[in-house]
Amino acid sequence: MPTLNAQALLALPHEQMVAVIRRWTKKNIADTQSWDFWRRDDQAEPLEDWRIWLVMAGRGYGKTRMGAEWVSALAAQHPGARFALVGATLNEARAVMVEGESGLLSLPFAERPVYEPSLRRLTWRNQATATLFSGAEPESLRGPQHDFAWADEIAKWPSGIAAWDNLMLGLRLGDNPRAMATTTPRPVPLLRRLGSEKGVAVTRGRTSDNDMHLPPDFIDGVRALYAGTRLGRQELDGELIEDAEGALWSRDLLEKQRAACAPELARVVIGVDPPVSENGDACGIIAVGLGVDKKAYVLGDHSITGASPERWARAVAAAVEAWQADRVVAEDNQGGNMVESVLRAADLAMPVKRVHASRGKSARAEPIATLYETARVYHVGGFPALEDQMCGLIAGGGYEGPGRSPDRADALVWALTELMLGKAERTPRVRLL
Repeated sequence: MPTLNAQALLALPHEQMVAVIRRWTKKNIADTQSWDFWRRDDQAEPLEDWRIWLVMAGRGYGKTRMGAEWVSALAAQHPGARFALVGATLNEARAVMVEGESGLLSLPFAERPVYEPSLRRLTWRNQATATLFSGAEPESLRGPQHDFAWADEIAKWPSGIAAWDNLMLGLRLGDNPRAMATTTPRPVPLLRRLGSEKGVAVTRGRTSDNDMHLPPDFIDGVRALYAGTRLGRQELDGELIEDAEGALWSRDLLEKQRAACAPELARVVIGVDPPVSENGDACGIIAVGLGVDKKAYVLGDHSITGASPERWARAVAAAVEAWQADRVVAEDNQGGNMVESVLRAADLAMPVKRVHASRGKSARAEPIATLYETARVYHVGGFPALEDQMCGLIAGGGYEGPGRSPDRADALVWALTELMLGKAERTPRVRLL
């Protein structure tokens, strides 16, 4: 008798399920020691012809396990094959795709490859190999050739299209080169493009599809918090939510305003949007530099969530030191005085400018959005969390982005206002004591 997979077996009435198991042969029992038995039907490889398999689903759906099992199965079938494993960063590729609880070294039924971290390489007994790459370093993918590729969290890749194109141009070994991409959706240009390309098979799913393997308290908690919200539809239901109607920034605009590096900088400012409370609110901390070309460059997002005043003030100080900033601009409506006092108490000297929000966040952001439209502001690399908030600010008021408040975007606005819309004179640099 054929072996039912776990999903079909658990769908049977209890008595019938017991009867089926009692009739199992040794082969049936052996068949349970495989991914094919334990995976859900919606996690199966598409039946149609495809070159790219895009798995776009909510958090906890099982995307990482799917990618790892796909790579492992192909490695067993293709001796000597070469794989590319591409994460948003090298650290994420290693921590999630290789060493994570659902990564290649943790699969219960598959061969465990030899992992050489210094070489970023895994090797199976049949000499199939996989090399780790970063989506933040598209040039590292220029040149290497591969039979197969697994690309994880492509919506987070700082240089999404450039890295993807280099990966695809190197996917030219073997008779049937293919790539699998696993991601929680975001309305970034790369995902939009893949959605309309030929040869792309798409699997969609929700967090709740995997509820059998997730703690009930987690499912109930996230449903209570995010059900029906824009963030919930994206992060839990796996929907590709496009830019909010009337948003001050679009994804396409931000993609155009991306730079590989900044020129020589005349000034660096740290914008700070202090949190209302420690209960999940983030402190927006954004570093922005003014180039000698008179254009602004977003350098870093050092925002911190759920921290005490002393801890987020320390994060501000660390950002100042990292960028040798000459000024901190902090909103005093929600703690600008606290930023200054905590820094002073810690014997950290730096100029702190307190600013008062007399208008709403969207109104303050509108002239900054104009700077982007006139190509006067660039992002050095990608800042997904910041950019999600920027694309949620609505002209005329309102916010439809992730989180309760656009704290990162507000910190950006304060910094850019100081650099680009404030007085022209240059503030002398002050180093930390």
